[in-house]
Amino acid sequence: MSAAIPAPRTFLIGAARERPCTLVVCRGCCCGDPRKHPGTDHAWQLERLRSGAAEHGFAVRTTDCLGPCDQANVIVVQPSAAGRRAGGRPTWVGFAMDDDCTEEVLEWAAAGGPGIATPPVTLELQFIDPPREGRVRSRR
Repeated sequence: MSAAIPAPRTFLIGAARERPCTLVVCRGCCCGDPRKHPGTDHAWQLERLRSGAAEHGFAVRTTDCLGPCDQANVIVVQPSAAGRRAGGRPTWVGFAMDDDCTEEVLEWAAAGGPGIATPPVTLELQFIDPPREGRVRSRR
């Protein structure tokens, strides 16, 4: 009689591992630029997002230009691991410059984000399409 072969160990990677909802805040060439958007307190917005993340257990990170500069400020709401398993996908929010939008993004992320919670209807009006891969920008 042969010895039983142990079952292989399973490691959760990628979307299967536990990961919180994440806000990716564009701070590239147009987003977060007080010269281009002087009526918005960009530093306050980022501070508010980070304090909300600390309070509710999701993550915030900044990145360089995400692409749709004509729709600045852009925030991408990435689903948590559970949200992704439930069918949630990254959601792009454009024109995210006022306090109401910032609070709605915070509330949605705190409730679980894509795949877990339904976004506020008024925030859905600010959803934008992500730039197409391989998009070429040209100057005329």
